[in-house]
Amino acid sequence: MPDFLTAEDVETLTKAKVRPHAEQRTDVLVIGAGPTGLACAIEAQKVGLRVIILDKGCLVNSLYHYPPNMLFFTTPELLEIGDIPFTTARQKPTREEALEYYRKVSEHYHLDIHQYEWVKTVNGEDGNFSITATDRVGRPHDYKTRKVIVSTGYYDLFNQLCIPGEDLPKVSHYYGDAHPYYDTDVLVIGGKNSAAIAALDLWRHGARVTLVYRGAQLHHHVKYWIKPDLENRIKGNEIEAYFNSSVQEIGVDHVVINTPGGPLRLKNDFVLALIGYHPDYDFLRSMGIELSAEQHRPECDPVSLESNVPGIYVAGVIVAGSRTNEIFIENGRFHGKQIAEDLRIKLRLGSQTNASSGQ
Repeated sequence: MPDFLTAEDVETLTKAKVRPHAEQRTDVLVIGAGPTGLACAIEAQKVGLRVIILDKGCLVNSLYHYPPNMLFFTTPELLEIGDIPFTTARQKPTREEALEYYRKVSEHYHLDIHQYEWVKTVNGEDGNFSITATDRVGRPHDYKTRKVIVSTGYYDLFNQLCIPGEDLPKVSHYYGDAHPYYDTDVLVIGGKNSAAIAALDLWRHGARVTLVYRGAQLHHHVKYWIKPDLENRIKGNEIEAYFNSSVQEIGVDHVVINTPGGPLRLKNDFVLALIGYHPDYDFLRSMGIELSAEQHRPECDPVSLESNVPGIYVAGVIVAGSRTNEIFIENGRFHGKQIAEDLRIKLRLGSQTNASSGQ
């Protein structure tokens, strides 16, 4: 008997979508394995609850997709969760250090994380929720849980330009590494931190960079050590910039920009549309969570963070709706303690158990 699967075997197994295991039961199911989701799981474990975490990507998936050489805007202690110190010799930690830190925290608390499982449905009621997720080959995984915590972040859904050519392969709404853009004409759309960092990094690695932003100048949220650097590059004509402007069209080898002086056609190889991201509002609504009309904030108790749907809690940046600049790891990490305290009271649990030791 061969010790390998043929292509026909793989196709048959994939089409069959056989359930890989029986329905799993837990006290709390956390949707999202970002720093806030991990913090929620840790705090729920500390009050004695069994927790499962699901994420459609990898552990701290959004951080993983940050540029490899990225530095955080904050100091390491403000990224800490679970009372585990984040040690680094740097004033501002790197992406790699953060990824290692959250791996170590997950190992310390023996968190039950199911990576690459995308939650599709959340049904049922408080105390008896049914959740269905699918893995990377489409196989279903079923869960039963008493409580649900939604901490899905917002980085997976980008804001769209809604212009001709946005679907061309040369267009990306994420920035990774500068090397592939060496000696090419790159248009960066946006005027906040992501766009500013990308523009500078691309320029330093040999790309010809043009920045387009609808505002009259770089956004005031751009970090204080980045803003003057980019402004000096613009002033020195090292990076071309068009303010009060927007992109009208993206072509295979060009872009058309609407500027105060009229339309402008530029030679172009790549476009980075770094205009922001938003939470998955449709997913929140599918669970019955009500959102505010203008800012799409989920209706929830400000202390417990329980939504209008009993037994479903919200945590992290999604609490702020479209105001994604209000909640970061630094303050979202405390949501876990707020939710765990409410769970402890409502489930009539005792004081913290040995789970707090991570054993």
